[in-house]
Amino acid sequence: MAAAQGNPRRRDVLDVLRSAAGPLGVAETAERTGVHPNTVRFHLDALVAEGRVERRTEEPRRAGRRPGPGRPRTVYALRPGMDRAGVRGYHLLARMLLGELASRGPGARDAAVRTGRAWGRSLAQPPSRSQPQAVPRAEALPLPRPLPTPTSTPSGSSPTAAESADRLVALLGDLGFDPVSEGGGGDGPPRRIRLRHCPFLELAEEYGELVCPLHLGLMQGALAELGAPLTASGLEPFATAESCLAHLAAAPAGAAAAE
Repeated sequence: MAAAQGNPRRRDVLDVLRSAAGPLGVAETAERTGVHPNTVRFHLDALVAEGRVERRTEEPRRAGRRPGPGRPRTVYALRPGMDRAGVRGYHLLARMLLGELASRGPGARDAAVRTGRAWGRSLAQPPSRSQPQAVPRAEALPLPRPLPTPTSTPSGSSPTAAESADRLVALLGDLGFDPVSEGGGGDGPPRRIRLRHCPFLELAEEYGELVCPLHLGLMQGALAELGAPLTASGLEPFATAESCLAHLAAAPAGAAAAE
């Protein structure tokens, strides 16, 4: 919960600024809240740091609003726009959307896979590439950093199977899956990626028939965007009590173009 919501004194300061006809200085705010100016200044500075309040400099004015003598004073006002410090309900929103998708019957799983593939392609694209309109990036969402191009892969060439697997593991790590490669050996790619954490755990427990295919599609789309010679051939949800297991296999000829 936001600091202002959990701090009664800070809420009082916000209420005073909200009801004021214009920006207020520290002394005016202190007078209206009945709190010592030093305490008010502390809360105002905290609200500025939280992005809830703007600090401005106001020039002294004569009668008639003409500039007058004296030093400029610091005033405070609420930042325009909707309050962004409240509680978020993204989990409820996700459940609502998944519930609607699940109600569509047998085609819901295929739709989840397609959505995952589109997002996987988007997340694997270099920063200079335009994003597909099917999955626009929301500026407010913390998305993983673009996948780095290995120095061993010449510019413009496709990565090897091992390099592709490493880049997929990096993406999954950024997304919070705590992945670790298994199987393989030598210079070859791993045969499996064990996922020791699920950032969608509660949703996967309730809507696994959609969330897990979406995650599988995400891996497939990322590998296809990389031009990888392998794909994610399957995903075992909760293969053990502590993890899920993604399986890798050679990509069928032309699979990247068909994704």
